[in-house]
Amino acid sequence: MAHLNYYHYDFKAMGSPCSIQLYAGSAKKAQRAARIVMDDVYRLEAKYSRYRADSFLSQMNRVAAQGGCIQVDDETAGLLDYATACHQQSDGLFDITSGILRRAWDFKAGKIPVQEAVQLLLEKIGWHKISWQRPVLTFTVAGMEIDFGGVVKEYAVDRAASLCRDAGIEHGLVNLGGDIKIIGPHDDGSPWRVAIRHPRIPGGVLQTLLLHSGALASSGDYERCITLNGIRYGHVLNPKTGWPVHFMAAVSVIGEFCVVAGSASTIGMLKEEDGPEWLSTLGLPHVWVNVQGESGGSLLGKALM
Repeated sequence: MAHLNYYHYDFKAMGSPCSIQLYAGSAKKAQRAARIVMDDVYRLEAKYSRYRADSFLSQMNRVAAQGGCIQVDDETAGLLDYATACHQQSDGLFDITSGILRRAWDFKAGKIPVQEAVQLLLEKIGWHKISWQRPVLTFTVAGMEIDFGGVVKEYAVDRAASLCRDAGIEHGLVNLGGDIKIIGPHDDGSPWRVAIRHPRIPGGVLQTLLLHSGALASSGDYERCITLNGIRYGHVLNPKTGWPVHFMAAVSVIGEFCVVAGSASTIGMLKEEDGPEWLSTLGLPHVWVNVQGESGGSLLGKALM
């Protein structure tokens, strides 16, 4: 077997530090695979960014503001189908129309919104208020908004891993802002060491996993939060109440696909006290920590996967 060299590429996308680690027979082959991945991640960012007026998502939301309808391409339709399935499986807790709540919740300002502001936004939230008849999306309530924040980065990770394989890379790892997918184990067959960060100890590690394959995604209240009077308000917001979850501090899930692991970890957070039971019935390897510091899940105390 030809000797493979290790290559590491860092880049920034989707508001996060990202990296590609891979083994290839030549720098040229490694660079080619990394370039394909980065270009695709940048493409998805440009297409689904809510910060860009020229993105397709912004075009969708301009139609949503008017209460109109729009025809979408196959890729977007696939994301909408997946979001529909997540909405159903989570009893309406996973909702891609809930991003509008950020108008009330300004985590940079460190202020808690008044209930009236939250209440006004709740009237414009609810995937069930949208008619999705592939390929046409119809907004029955004007002023609604779609946000693919809980789906696109994880989808990009899955695509990145398969694009690497298509480019002839068999050993590597893709990490987009903590959402990870294994392309294949190290070239000697050994697993990748992946650390799950502790939600309450800065720089602390909750668990280190050894992964040969699969994907890992985490959701937590530590990314953006406000602490007032000893109470922590995280950025994972319940679309039915408009307020942050208050039971779970962090959830990590392993799945074959990052998009599945990502939505499962988010739903685990949104399920509050029912999260541990929901996660265990899901049957995917997972670990959770609640705000009291209690932890559980099938991965707890295990390193090998």
